[in-house]
Amino acid sequence: MFTAIIAISLLALVFGLLLGFAAIFFKVEGDPIVEQIDKLLPQTQCGQCSFAGCRPYAEAMAKGEADINRCPPGGESTIQALADLLEVEVLALDDECGVEKPKTLAVIDEDRCIGCTLCIQACPVDAILGAAKQMHTVIADECTGCELCVAPCPVDCIDMVETKLNPNTWRWPDPAHIDLELGDKS
Repeated sequence: MFTAIIAISLLALVFGLLLGFAAIFFKVEGDPIVEQIDKLLPQTQCGQCSFAGCRPYAEAMAKGEADINRCPPGGESTIQALADLLEVEVLALDDECGVEKPKTLAVIDEDRCIGCTLCIQACPVDAILGAAKQMHTVIADECTGCELCVAPCPVDCIDMVETKLNPNTWRWPDPAHIDLELGDKS
């Protein structure tokens, strides 16, 4: 019995070493152009480009399956950056995907919030904090302004608030440089 335990332990050690070696030797690196394209996209994960998120859109562009002009949140500046990176002609924003709007953040009117959690489920970047039947709030540093939380809200307590942005220092997805302009909501 003792020899069986030693034999199985040695087999486990050998197979473990083989698997570890194979993981290092056969490691598949990601496509560097996809990584560069993905870094230029706004990371809103809004789906306005007709892809499930920014990464699938970047992969499609790298394969030549999608044009560079399908990202309304990124707007003209992102289209220009993508054209420079991919060495293609600058295209106007595709009207079928939407229009470029000022950058916004979601703000929940906490007095009207009923805690239904529908906004939490809709948020692709987990920027909404709360629990069932409890008030919710938006983590401003995480919100990308995709507006996906607005439609599911049954009590219409989410407002998209325009932000003051310095285009020279601000870049998606880091909203650390955003100052909210709350003002009058009426």
